[in-house]
This record gives sequence, structure tokens and C-alpha cells, in this order.
Amino acid sequence: MAKVLCVLYDDPVGGYPESYPRDGVPGLSSYPGGQTVPSPRALDFVPGQLLGSVSGELGLRRFLEAAGHELVVTSDKEGPESVFDRELADAEVVISQPFWPAYLTAERIARAPKLKLAVTAGIGSDHVDLEAAVGAGITVAEVTYSNSISVAEHVVMMILSLVRNYLPSHDWVVKGGWNIADCVARSYDVEGMTVGTVAAGRIGLAVLRRLAPFDVDLHYTDRHRLPEETERELGLTFHGSAAAMVPVCDVVTVNAPLHPETEHLFDDDLIGTMKRGAYLVNTARAKICDRDAVVRALESGRLAGYAGDVWFPQPAPADHPWRTMPNEGMTPHISGSSLSAQARYAAGTREILECFFEGRPIRDEYLIVEGGRLAGTGAHSYSPGNATGGAVS
Repeated sequence: MAKVLCVLYDDPVGGYPESYPRDGVPGLSSYPGGQTVPSPRALDFVPGQLLGSVSGELGLRRFLEAAGHELVVTSDKEGPESVFDRELADAEVVISQPFWPAYLTAERIARAPKLKLAVTAGIGSDHVDLEAAVGAGITVAEVTYSNSISVAEHVVMMILSLVRNYLPSHDWVVKGGWNIADCVARSYDVEGMTVGTVAAGRIGLAVLRRLAPFDVDLHYTDRHRLPEETERELGLTFHGSAAAMVPVCDVVTVNAPLHPETEHLFDDDLIGTMKRGAYLVNTARAKICDRDAVVRALESGRLAGYAGDVWFPQPAPADHPWRTMPNEGMTPHISGSSLSAQARYAAGTREILECFFEGRPIRDEYLIVEGGRLAGTGAHSYSPGNATGGAVS
């Protein structure tokens, strides 16, 4: 019997839902590019349910307990007296989400001698100290592509919201006003703008594809250049670095993993090379942008707007300056946790667990670390010896 320790976010303030606005979610068989959706042997939930909160349990309890395993689910993850820290000592599997990360530091890994598998229910495993996981022989896996399109849709929404000044305009309506001049004084068309993405992997490329019909000029930078036919199809301009790309862009969206090469990439210097009045959108990882540099750029007018879905730490404290800086469009980390996405990443988490407990290989595209080395998607996203030491550092 194994202990599976699962850290999920709290239930809604009004309690776990008894009903939902819709009767389900559309089913998918594959993702763009042909990767098939998660394929566990069975599911113990109805797609469209709230699965990422404590009461949702990722739909895992019946499956795990029927196989004789113990499942501990908690949202209490901070400090040595937290449920997470108390239960970690004899856990064999830890499951966490990027939206409510249980930071699996080197110190915590050292206190978890039985730990064999760390699963990210979603995509993005920088809350795990990958170097420590490599050294401890822990397998790190995530449900690649499960919520990539969800995040890409959120990016497009944020770009339009910033450029069209949507949130302040909506606020005038809520307050009972009809202040057209106030609303349009910061409103522009996206059409004709130059939009660039830092990284053009699954999410970045999906953003580019969704923006192409808006008749914008599309640019990108990535450590892996896209095929020539893709560049030609979307009319993309490639840049060898973010520093080379951002000065020409009206909008920059960040869709890169967090590692030493990207941490604090958008600092005062890089933001200072952007067009005055450019917009910056970050749904990747908060530490790719220097927190205070973003605030200064908004206050000075260097940036016309910043929208983000990621914070450091998470959850963000009440006094985090990104909550109150001007011309922001921040959300809590929800872009990849729509009910549609939850059905996929919960199914993928179960698929990974089935493989692990049955001794079958985990899909290569799900792997970040395996056998003391970067593997699968991890080997594509990180360089050996350059894996992040964990976002908590």
C-alpha cells in the first residue's frame, strides 16, 4: 500500500457545487499535432465537475482506495506544521497543481525518503526542485498539453481586455456610470499591431494561431525554431532572443518555462527597450518578470498595461503590489484550471498513477525527470545541469 498525498486548492466559498451552469464539456480525442488525450482505464468523475478543489479530489479516491492505497487530500501546504509537511515523511506519491503549488524543495525532498513520484496535475513543474529530484531518483511527471489550449485562450482574452480597456469599462457599468470618454481614452484596436511571444511551444504556438485572424503582425522567439512551413503559414518573424524581439512589439506574451535563463528576464533593462505604451501578458510563471520592475513600468507609462495569471508566491499575499498597480488585468492562477481542462488533467493524473502502480512506462511526453535525468518533455524544455532549483528559491 502506498500513501498518495494530494494538495489541491480550497472549495468555493459557498461550498462544493451541487450543480453546474452546463451539463458537461465537449469531448476531445486528440490535441493539435496529434497527441492523444489522457487514456486511463476508467474514470470516477463526470467531465465538467469541479475536480481541482479539495472535495473534488481529482476524482481519485475510489480508484486508489479500491487498490489498497491511502489518499490524503489537503489545501494546507505552508510551514512545518502544515498537513502537507506532516504527511510528506511517508508519502510515496505527491500530487500538486501549478495553481496551488506545494513547493517540493530540496529540503522537503530530503525529508521524504519514500517519495518516488511527483505529479503535476496540469503543466509546469517548476514548483519541484528538479535538480533535487534528479539526485533522489524521483520521477517527475505532468499532464502535458492537458490545459495548453485553455491557457492560450486566456492569453488572447487578456490581450483583448488590455488593448480594448475592457475591465475599466465594465467597472463603469457596475458603478452605474455611462462614461464613454473615460472608457475609450485608453482603448485601441488590436488590428495592425505587432504581437510577439516569448516561447512558441504548445501554448505559444496556440496563441499565435488564435491571433492570426486578427490581422496582426506575428513575431516569436524560442530556443527551438519552428518549421519553415509553420512560419510561412502564419507569417511569423523569428528572433534569436527576447532582447531582439521585444523592441518591435506592441504586445508581448510570455509562454516560456521558468528556469535560470528566463528568471527575471523582464527586468528594468529589458522592459526599458519595449515601445512606450506596449502591453505585457504573462501566463507562464511570475518570476520571469521582475515584480517591482513591472510596477515601475506601469507607474511611469512605459507599459500601457500588464495582465498576468501567475504570481510569486502563490497564493499571493494581500499586499502584493500587482493587486493594486495601475492598468493591470490580473487574475488568480486560473487560466489552466477551467472545468474543461480539469477533466483532462484529472484523467491524465490517473493515467500516470495507473502506469506507476502497474509498473508500465509513463508516456514520454508526460515525463520531466526519470531515472536520475531529465526525460521526455523535461529534456526538451531544460538543459542538463540547468534545471530550475524550484520556483520557491
